Order: sequence, then structure tokens, then C-alpha cells
Amino acid sequence: MPPLHAQRILALFLPHLATDRLRRRDRRAGSAMADAGQGAAAGAGQGVPAAGNAGPGKGAGACQGQQEAGEGETLLVCAGQRGNAMALTGLSPSAAARGLRLGQPLAEARALFPGLDVRQEDAAADRQWLEQLADWCDRYTPLVACDRPDGLLLDITGCAHLFGGEASLLAQVLREIGALGLHAKAAIADSAALAGAVARFGPGGVIAPGEGRAALAPLPVAALRLEAGVVTALHKLGLRQIGALLDAPRAPLVRRFGPDLLRRLDQALGAQGEPISPRRPVAPVSAERRLLTSIDTVETILSLVAPLAEAFLPQLEERGTGGRLFELVLFRVDGIVLRLSAGTSAPLRSPARIAALFSARLANPQTVLDAGFGFEIVRLNVLHDGPYKTEQGRLQGASGEAEAGELSLGAFLDSIAARFGDHFLLVGTHRESHLPERAVETLPAARALLAPAQGRAAGQTLSPVFARPHRRPIRLLDPPELMEAFAAEVPDGPPAAFRWRRLRHQVRHAEGPERIAPEWWRDGQGAATRDYFRVEDEEGYRFWIFRDGFYDAAHLPRWYMHGFFA
Repeated sequence: MPPLHAQRILALFLPHLATDRLRRRDRRAGSAMADAGQGAAAGAGQGVPAAGNAGPGKGAGACQGQQEAGEGETLLVCAGQRGNAMALTGLSPSAAARGLRLGQPLAEARALFPGLDVRQEDAAADRQWLEQLADWCDRYTPLVACDRPDGLLLDITGCAHLFGGEASLLAQVLREIGALGLHAKAAIADSAALAGAVARFGPGGVIAPGEGRAALAPLPVAALRLEAGVVTALHKLGLRQIGALLDAPRAPLVRRFGPDLLRRLDQALGAQGEPISPRRPVAPVSAERRLLTSIDTVETILSLVAPLAEAFLPQLEERGTGGRLFELVLFRVDGIVLRLSAGTSAPLRSPARIAALFSARLANPQTVLDAGFGFEIVRLNVLHDGPYKTEQGRLQGASGEAEAGELSLGAFLDSIAARFGDHFLLVGTHRESHLPERAVETLPAARALLAPAQGRAAGQTLSPVFARPHRRPIRLLDPPELMEAFAAEVPDGPPAAFRWRRLRHQVRHAEGPERIAPEWWRDGQGAATRDYFRVEDEEGYRFWIFRDGFYDAAHLPRWYMHGFFA
């Protein structure tokens, strides 16, 4: 057994990622057509269910390679533009077994196999499918990284014992990913480079600590992820296997091939670290339930939320925190992972209120919960937590009622935010800015009213919007609208009349100017100074207008309408 501090990485290699994705898509489409045909036949029993009709149950896709090789009618490949010609970019297992290779010209492949089934390369779909597989691997460890274009890296340090050991975990990963209809190789080692090299170029399996050197020796030098030119140069010197580099003098290798060769070699040996970047941050607190039978109803899912919240309650108490942002992760049996999140206005521990958040979240018409063939794993994460202040409640009295009212307000805001979204209820706030259109901002009410210290950008204050040293209109235009001014008293006076939105207004009274300096650190040194005026026309309407800049021989400033008073 490896020491507790040793890093252990599981590398998953998917050599037929593109063609497996296409086979899986075709199988699902055939299953849908078979279902439609069976419905039209009204249960006549003449149709044969497609391979994916029962979902990717255990063993459903395990014989895909045998079935494909046995058909022998079409060889599935992907092709894309490479230079001035089309080349093979993806091979099915049977196509690879018949001698086709990646990078081979498509014309040559068609000459060898006239019945070749050629599909257009779709790199974006392949990347998306790899991301979905990374989500699926989250059931084994929260530290999953993509090793593009056709691999995954799982940091299983300290969690292999949950699956019966590393060998048992490796067998389970290969068995379950085969049930999804995918072909894969995998290896576990002390470093990502070693595990990836053995998975891609070796037999796979578990490489025990201290056996990395022996595992690397028979592998080709290309397993070190070197540039093609370096691999070719090494081959010309007769250095085809990594074992020939292990005992070679290092100084000549650096002079001939540069430092990258030894860096890659040291990473594979574990002598130099190579951090992996997980796709998602690790939740500080989490609880999950693995189900014996899949579930597919909202009621059943919600019935598990409160028990899961009860399960991680001791962890929150030990940390002295409460949850601020919760995530419900649902693992479908066909490999799709659904994630629902719900935030709170203040740190929360109550399982009943956590369950109520997701009940409101699922009640939102915009929340589409596609259960597919059902969910087999339900996980509840606390993505963000905050200090939780435990207080003794009062039995009665005004202050006790106020405390109850505060809790009720928090529950109300949390429910509204979960059901309709964070920005359904907004509160006006101030930001430190000279310009009026930048000085006002809105925040979600749950964050602004009950937890002002959380989620507030620098420079924001929660004082009322109208509490300003200068009077401001009740409505601002953002952005200010250009208008035409007439007979303005220069250099600092207001206009005698102005035209805005095709209507002419004669100014009867005016106050100002109120000069506002530009924010040169945002808008540059050329930004103009504004002179604001409060004006009233002959019909009693009051406006807030400003002149952008000063009058001079070379510049005629523009006038803008910025707001209205009551």
C-alpha cells in the first residue's frame, strides 16, 4: 500500500473517443426510432429493441467492440482537413485493427476500403463529450482534469480505499465506462506523466510506488510527450525506448535536444512535480447517496435532500460555518450529470430550509430536469460557506418577534431567489464614482439586505440611494441622451431653451452649475468636465441636464439630458 502522503493519479485514455461518440449517438437515435416503431405497432412484438433501449446498464456496452468487429460491413472513421487534403482523425476499433492509422490520407484509406463509413470531424463535439465524461468521473474523485484531446486525469490520492483498493477501483472504472459503450485504457501511478504514458503506450494497470522506472523503460520515447521533431531525431540516433535515456549522460542530451527532454523524463519519474488543474473546485463539505435502484421523480429526489443535509451537518458544526451556496449533483445512469445550485442570504444549516431551497428551485418553470433512464447517485455539496453565529432564541417579547421576523425575511428572499433567480428582487446601492450613472447599482435583495458584507464589490455602500449631499432626480437615463441647446449663456450659464426628443422646451427657471470632474483613471486624460443644471420649463416639468466640456474657440460642447425630477 502506498504511503498516505504519496500522490496517486489515475490516467484514462480514450483512443476511439470520436467514433465511440458517433456510435453512441447512432445507437440512441436507433433506440428512439425503435421506440416509435413499437408504439406504431401497438405492441405487436415484431420489433427488436436497440442496444441502447434499456439504457446503458451494466454490461450494455461491454460487447460493442466484438459486435462491431463481427459485423465487418462498414469501418467507421472520422476525417478532417489537414493541409490541402483530407486525413483520418478518428478510428473505430475495427478500423484500427484493419490497418488504418491516424493522419492517413482519406483517399488512400478509401482506395483500400471502398465501403468506408466516413464522418466529418467535429472537434467541438468531442471536447464537449470529454467534458461530460469528466463530470461522470466526478463519482470517483472531485479532482478530475481533462488531458486533451482524448484523456482524463483523476487524482485518487486518499480515496482508493473507498472502492476496495486501487486495483478494484481501476477495474470498476473500466467496467463502468465500458458499459457506456466506450473503449478505454487506464493506469494508476505516482505522477500524471507516468500514468498517462503507461495508459497510452503501455499495458495499463497499477504501477506501485517505486516501480516507475521499470514501467517506463520498455515504452517508446513518444510516451514522454515530446515534440515530433525531437522524437524523429532520437529515432535517428537509435534511441527508440525510454530505457535508453534513463542511464544516458544528461549533459549531451541537454546540448543536443534542449532541457525539455529531461524535464519530461523527470516528470515521468516523479522527480519533478507536474500539477494538474481540476475542472471544478473541491467542495469543502459534501454528502452523497448511491442508490440501489435509479430514481426519476422530483418528489423522490427532494426526499433525499434533507437527509443529505443532515449527513454533513456535523462537518459544518466542526468548521463553525453554515452553507452559503449549495449544489445538488444528479448522476444519470447514462453518464449525464445534472447540477442545480441554490444560494442563501445568510449562512444556513437547517436541513428543512435547504430542502425548501431546492423545492423552490425545481418549481421554477425554467428548470428542466431530464431524468432520462433515472439517477443512480445523488450528491449535495456546499460550494461556499461562511461563519455561522449560534444564538439562543428568546421565548417571547418584542426582540424575539424581531428575530423571528428576520428569519422569515431571509427564508422569503431565499425562496424567491431559488424559484425565480437572484435578480428577481433588487435593491439600489451606491458605488464610489463621480459620474451619476456609475454611482448607482443594483444588487440582489438577499445579499444586499441580509448579508451586506458578502458578495459586495469594492466601493459599494448600502446607504439609501436618495441620501446624497446634492439633490438628484428620481429617474436617470443611462446613457444620457443628446439634446440641442439654444442661446446658452456662456461660459457657465444654462440654455434659454432646448429641444429633446423632437420637443422644444423653454427654460423658465434654472439652478447651477454643479461641476463634476471626469474620472481620468477610467476614461483617460481627454475626458470632459460636466456642468449640471436643474431646469424647469414653462409647463412646470423639471429636468437634469449637463454640458459636456467648456466653450472655447476650437470646441463646441454638447448638451445632454440625464434625468427627470418629480
